[in-house]
Amino acid sequence: MKFLYVFLVFLFFASCSEKKTHSYTFYFWKTNLALNNIEKKALEESTSDFLYTRFFDVDKINGQFEPVAVITKNKSFSTEKEIIPTIFFTNRTFYKIKSEEIQFLAKSVNDLIQKKIKEYQLDCGREIQIDCDWTAGTKNDYFTFLKELTKISGKEVTCTLRLHQVKDKKLMGIPPVEKVYLMCYSTSSPLENSDKNSILDFNILKSYLSKLEDYPLKKIEVALPIYSWGIVTNHLGKHKLINALSKKDFNNPNFKRISDNEIEILKDGFYFGNFLNKGFKIKTEEISQEQLDSVIHFLDQKINHYNIIYYQLDSKFVEGRLFK
Repeated sequence: MKFLYVFLVFLFFASCSEKKTHSYTFYFWKTNLALNNIEKKALEESTSDFLYTRFFDVDKINGQFEPVAVITKNKSFSTEKEIIPTIFFTNRTFYKIKSEEIQFLAKSVNDLIQKKIKEYQLDCGREIQIDCDWTAGTKNDYFTFLKELTKISGKEVTCTLRLHQVKDKKLMGIPPVEKVYLMCYSTSSPLENSDKNSILDFNILKSYLSKLEDYPLKKIEVALPIYSWGIVTNHLGKHKLINALSKKDFNNPNFKRISDNEIEILKDGFYFGNFLNKGFKIKTEEISQEQLDSVIHFLDQKINHYNIIYYQLDSKFVEGRLFK
């Protein structure tokens, strides 16, 4: 009996300490579908069979639905991964939309997706992902659109899920899909004066997802950030973003380092494609592996099984990073 007790205790602790593994891949979010050697290598080494590829955005401009920044494809592009078409919608697209416009929009979106698949001879499967930060005021029409697109396309339509849509699920509603993609980033606004990392603050994320295990949809995949940016602050305290900046970009004699991730400009000039004045400050926000590990460990307690999609596939973000 003593041996059996010890054996059962060992099994218990072994099961508790067993580390979950997750297949991973990337979002591709550029306008031109092309990969350099660093990006090709990162994609080839990824353990998922898919590449989530932004095809176009949809916006409402002067009352008209418009596709924005429709993807093009470089002749050299090739991959063994199956392409998942991903379409971003502005929330205002669904504001005060009419029922007949929803059907028109669903058909138009599906037609453009199929046109691009055929034009570029892409290997796409049975899924279309829709990305929209819907609100309580647009949820009903957005959910109707998801149903209509499912019916028209004959595909599995999935959608993204923001942190606030989990926390406020009664107000925000549950989308009519089988699978959602939890976007674990943008935990606050980068344009506010804050000492928090606006891309990903672990404590904020935990507060939003404290009841994630109670979310009605159980097929949840996870999107994690690997991107970075610089936040420029001028003399008036106004902010703007410069994408893809990191601390290694701060090696410049015209910069005075204020802290590990912040500098002050010492001389007027063009920096990172922008004219910036003396006295302007730039703070970088980046994501460390330790931050990602903390989020993954937390989610492992909340979700039985999930795959990871890193945002985004860009040599600036994947080079030198070890993916697990």
